[in-house]
Amino acid sequence: MPGYEYDVFISYSRLGSAPKWLMNHFYPKLLDCLVDHVAPMPKVFVDKAMPRGVHWPAQLETALRHSKIMIAVLTPPYFTSSWCLAELRSMHAREKALGLAGPDRPQGLIYPILYSDSDNFPMEEGLLRSWWDFKDLATPEPVFQESRDWIPFHRRVSEFARDLVELLQQVPDWQADWPVVRKPEPVLMKSPPLPRFAR
Repeated sequence: MPGYEYDVFISYSRLGSAPKWLMNHFYPKLLDCLVDHVAPMPKVFVDKAMPRGVHWPAQLETALRHSKIMIAVLTPPYFTSSWCLAELRSMHAREKALGLAGPDRPQGLIYPILYSDSDNFPMEEGLLRSWWDFKDLATPEPVFQESRDWIPFHRRVSEFARDLVELLQQVPDWQADWPVVRKPEPVLMKSPPLPRFAR
């Protein structure tokens, strides 16, 4: 489809153990399983490394605007990250513009994975939806690949990939005017006068 550069954009917080699980296990296994289900290989964007000299926020915004589906790896820090929430709200705004993820057309473009918790997630309007539950297979260390849970993990990712491939084939055409929610700039505090402590 014209305008799309990526099939999938993976959104995640860099805090906690989820990034290790994502890079050690889920991301490489997802690539393997996608190849098993479709050719040519879908293009997956994950910001594990940015080219030197690239403006990072602009690169992420561009990649998301030109991706068909967003996988959100849900953890408590995800919902406290202004970057993650900007990505999530941008894709939700696209869904609203397309009339998706609502009563008439319930399927959306945000494809969540539950990594941990869920008891304390915010109940934000429009972001409530079913997710793929990986909590019982959320071991970030490399030794996970030698455990008895590795085969169930492979099967769940394979099922996830098969469903994702089916969804990718139904994505609406790309539009140049899709809304983007930008991360708010941090509030800069004035430096306190010195000395900080009274004698």
